[in-house]
Order: sequence, then C-alpha cells, then structure tokens
Amino acid sequence: DLSLPNGTPVDTSSPASSSSLLNRLQLDDDLDGETRDLFVTVDDPKKHVCTMETYITYRVTTKTTRAEFDLPEYSVRRRYQDFDWLRNKLEESQPTHLIPPLPEKFVVKGVVDRFSEEFVETRRKALDKFLKRITDHPVLSFNEHFNVFLTAKDLNAYKKQGMALLSKMGESVKYVTGGYKLRSRPLEFAAIGEYLDTFSLKLGTIDRIAQRIIKEQLEYLVELREYGPVYSTWGGLEVELSEPLEGVSACIGNCCTALEELSEDMTEDFLPVLREYILYSESMKNVLKKRDQVQAEYEAKLEAVALKKEDRPKVPTDVEKCQDRVECFNADLKADMERWQNNKRQDFRQLLMGMADKNIQYYEKCLTAWESIIPLLQDKPETK
Repeated sequence: DLSLPNGTPVDTSSPASSSSLLNRLQLDDDLDGETRDLFVTVDDPKKHVCTMETYITYRVTTKTTRAEFDLPEYSVRRRYQDFDWLRNKLEESQPTHLIPPLPEKFVVKGVVDRFSEEFVETRRKALDKFLKRITDHPVLSFNEHFNVFLTAKDLNAYKKQGMALLSKMGESVKYVTGGYKLRSRPLEFAAIGEYLDTFSLKLGTIDRIAQRIIKEQLEYLVELREYGPVYSTWGGLEVELSEPLEGVSACIGNCCTALEELSEDMTEDFLPVLREYILYSESMKNVLKKRDQVQAEYEAKLEAVALKKEDRPKVPTDVEKCQDRVECFNADLKADMERWQNNKRQDFRQLLMGMADKNIQYYEKCLTAWESIIPLLQDKPETK
C-alpha cells in the first residue's frame, strides 16, 4: 500500500468509456485555466549548426496579466542548458521547495540520434511540462530567475552575474549543514521518505519491463513484416488461392501498422511519464535531505545552548532563526508533497486510461483486419 494519509476520496462511478474520463479530466483543466494569469508554452524546435557545436533551441512563449511583467506577451528562444540554468537557480533561491525535474541531459535509452525528430519532440514535451509545473506553483512562478528566463532576450548576461559568489555560498552551506547528524526524522517525514523509496523502486521496475515489452514488440514487428509478403508470393504461384492469400497478406500488413502505432505511443507517451516521476521522486528526496540537515543544525544549536550554564537561560537569536527555517521547510515540503500527489494522481489516471484506450484500439484494428478476410475464405468452398 503506497498511499499516504493525505489521499483524496476516489470516485468509484465508472464512466461510459475511457475516452469520456479523459475528456472530463481535460474539462477540469480548462476550468482551472480560467483563474490562471500566466501561460507558458514550449514549441518550434530549431537546429543550429555552428563551428564549435550543434544544438537545438526551443521557442518559449509567455502570455500573462501579472503586474511584474512589463509586457503581456513574450517570445524567446532557449536551449537545454538554459533550462538547466533556471532549475539550478530555483534550487539555490528556493531550497525549501520541490523543483520539477528536467529530462535527462543525455540521450534516452534506445535513441541514438539526439537530433532526430522523435528525440527532439520528446524533449520538447518534457521541457514544456517542466515550465508548466513551475507556472502552476504558487511560489516558484513568482521567482525572479523564472521571470528573467521568460523575458530576457540575452540570457547569457544574467548567467555570468554573481556566479562565483553563489557557488561559494553554496559550498559554505554544504560545509555548515554537513557537519550535523540528525537524530531521528519525524514520523510524517519518515513516512514520506519510505514512500518515495518504494515508489521510485516500483516505477523503475515498471520502466524496465515496459522497455523490454517495447523491444519485443519491435522484434515481433520485424518478423511480421517478413511474414506478410510470403502469402503474396504464394498467391502468385496458385491462381485459385490468390485472392484469399492476398487478403491474409493485407491483413498482416494492417496488423503491422497497428502494432507500430502502439509501440510509438508507449515510447513517446508512456515511458517519458515514468521517467519524469522517477526523477521527481529523486528531487523530493533531495529536498527531504535538506530539511533533515536544517533540523540537525537546529538540534545541534539547542544542545550547545543547553550545555551553557547561565543564570538566565535565553535562546539565542540564531537558534530561533534556525527553528524558523525548520518550520518553513516543514510547511513548504508538506504543501509541495500534497501538490505533487494531486498531480501524480491526475497524470497517472490519464496515462493508464490512455494506455488502456491504445491497447483496445490496437486489438480492435487487428480484429477488424482478420474479420475482413473471413468472407474470402468462406467463398472458396462454394466455388470448389
């Protein structure tokens, strides 16, 4: 049982079809969109060939009514490393919040050419979802670095500002927090940690099995493509059987097309969601570790104060600040965890219902193809 206490009641009423459920989910999204004041999309990938490197840029379009933006609409071009810069900045400036993951920088398993249309489109979708996650967040969407990312024509100028200072600050924070050890994690955060470990383990298993299934489907597809033409060749040798044999060949060809579509759907729609949530769980674990470090620092400071024998014991200001940081971490982490759980439930409902629809469509296409040749086979005994 991977559920947490913050689960919401499940609607047990079954929809008329899986498609109707997806439509209902999309309708909910549209209704939610009426209250939004910031919309961001990633599209139009373009390949740039330079003397030193070749890379892809994406158009990032922003429409907003927020006062902190000078214009109602922006359009800039960004490459992958710009998205990576944004995520690092968000982690530095918002350490108590869960930062959405980026797709892996390196080529996804099974994809050789990182400039192929399939890979670029898969990455575009992932980058679009990354920005939409930030846009939907009540805190991250107001971050100044996010504003710069969406509006600045030349992002390189901002990248160079304060780079050395921030890296030194980051190292000092690691040094300070790394010296403390947490006694025990509070029960609610221990439960979150255990859940994330189990969740990422199960998703990893599903991901490996799904990749193996796709590999076997593609191998089967190769055999099927060789199998169909055999019947056409056979039909050319026997005139009386040519019509039904050509029908079998065409039927196998239709099954090939249906299987190819099913494999593409799993590769382009199913696997990326699994990978995103595996990375998402790792991001949540990192925030949990930061929370533990701050709590450990707070406990160490309290012990230091307790060891001092004073006539009028008073909690120093730095200890109070540390306590505030712990409480801030706790509140932000629990809020982000709840938001993540809600997104996860909706995403996986859409994912699994979509997968069910695709499999139903696949078998329906195969059934239709095989049923189409039954009349041809039934007519033969009558003419014999």
